[in-house]
Amino acid sequence: QHHGGALVDIYEKLPVPFGLVRFGVAPDHPEVKNVINTFTQTARSERCAYYGNVTVGRDVTVPELQQAYHAVVLSYGAEDNRVLGIPGENLPGVYSARAFVGWYNGLPENRDLKPDLSCETALILGHGNVALDIARILLSPLQLLRKTDITDSSLAALACSKVKRVWLVGRRGPLQVAFTIKELREMINLPGTRAVLDPADFTSLENAVKDAPRPRKRLTELMIKTALEKPGEKPVEVHSAGAAAPREWGLKFQRSPQEVLPSADGKRARGVRLTLTRLEGSGDSAKAIPTGDVEELECGLVVSSIGYRSVPLDPAVPFDSQRGIIPNSSGRVEGVPGLYCSGWVKRGPTGVIITTMNDSFDTAQSVLEDLQGGVLDMSPSREGFGAVESILHSRGVRPVSFSDWEKIDAAEVARGKAAGKPREKIVDPVEMLRIIGH
Repeated sequence: QHHGGALVDIYEKLPVPFGLVRFGVAPDHPEVKNVINTFTQTARSERCAYYGNVTVGRDVTVPELQQAYHAVVLSYGAEDNRVLGIPGENLPGVYSARAFVGWYNGLPENRDLKPDLSCETALILGHGNVALDIARILLSPLQLLRKTDITDSSLAALACSKVKRVWLVGRRGPLQVAFTIKELREMINLPGTRAVLDPADFTSLENAVKDAPRPRKRLTELMIKTALEKPGEKPVEVHSAGAAAPREWGLKFQRSPQEVLPSADGKRARGVRLTLTRLEGSGDSAKAIPTGDVEELECGLVVSSIGYRSVPLDPAVPFDSQRGIIPNSSGRVEGVPGLYCSGWVKRGPTGVIITTMNDSFDTAQSVLEDLQGGVLDMSPSREGFGAVESILHSRGVRPVSFSDWEKIDAAEVARGKAAGKPREKIVDPVEMLRIIGH
């Protein structure tokens, strides 16, 4: 928008666009996906072209892209998860949040996850919005999920799920939780479900939170109010059998996972051993120090939601594997003029969609400044996709255009309509390509 002559080509690994908005945002949060409309307007501009089904670093290298374009921006996010690094984390019954979310959101690589939901108690390690999303999906009444774009197969699995209790465990205290008030309120108000918060965790917090920033203060006050509510103050939904709400969830604090415990036959997870911690320091910088005391929590499903991690894309691109980012200054990749980065691969996997959007404006500004300041060598004319097309052709790669995606989109919406949903996502890339006659 800020440069009338700029032509922008977008390369995407999957045949379908929208990345984390399609595969990360919870299915029961359709309003968050409205940004897709803005993306679509941009993609339809005659100055923009979309090439899906192209894996950069494999089908075409970053140096090859740099030969074809005046500037290259890497915005490929954080496609791996942080590992716990504890014994037992590879046992059946233990999943990364990334894979679990990918499963119910139709991410092709997670379509065959088949998580075992036959236990009554699930444990989610982490106190962020993704942890709350997973807890909410596990405990939501089916009639709420049926109207969303959750995948058909995960809906069928949730219909048979025995999970009725979800604990969210964090290493630090109530003042350090990373989720936001909107997600917490939604969880507290989830029909047929009650929150179990230990009043002892909150008794001394009223004073501590007085001087906290307003969002943190409001969030903590909501937890305190929920924890101190007397039984019966919140109207309990009575079910047909006349029993009180059968499902519950709760927050456990100052506990750090030490080991996932195997079942007697060693074939699956049966619980987690947690080390109790004490906090050193205060506020967001507080550190959790193990006290030496341990406790065991029985659970048959463990989801690790401790964060995402970016991976190196191409040997030609500098990468800080310690911090999991491309080293950069305001999006300019260190030591490589004309190469830029944006989003989680630029500053680490934190923040929501609006944070990442603002961050991308910052990187775009750097590109424009370099263009005006003569940092970008504009003298050779670059062929752009013309040069890349022949490389892809020679490697047997057929890109997917935005109008191809719109055919896939129409097929998904039609399938969804038949089931009373906004869409039924196609989860197999081979089927996506078949629809567009690839």
